[in-house]
Amino acid sequence: MDTIHKIGRRKTAVARVYLSDGTGNITVNKKDYKDYFTTSHLQYKVLQALNLTDNASTFDIKVNVYGGGITGQAEAIRLGISRALVFLNEENRTILKPEGLLTRDPRMVERKKFGQKKARKKFQFSKR
Repeated sequence: MDTIHKIGRRKTAVARVYLSDGTGNITVNKKDYKDYFTTSHLQYKVLQALNLTDNASTFDIKVNVYGGGITGQAEAIRLGISRALVFLNEENRTILKPEGLLTRDPRMVERKKFGQKKARKKFQFSKR
């Protein structure tokens, strides 16, 4: 099998996922994913698509991720892995789609507007 390259995004985090045959090694920014994501909740998010499709020890995954925070990066990796698994086998779509793992979460931080304190908060108004 050739290496499959897919991209996952969440907020401002962008993850480039490279999936190839192997024994289940997951490398994030040249570190083991357990060293990069220290909490078990984030490690679960990274492995979620692989566990649902029973592919946890079938592929080696190399990930380059940048931008955003640690949670956004974990969810971006999850989306990239899900897209790669669907590209590999179309039957995986029926497993991953109901769990919401193929949906790109569009929520982003609203930009700050000029003449205001934040995106929606205004400066204090003084009548007199």
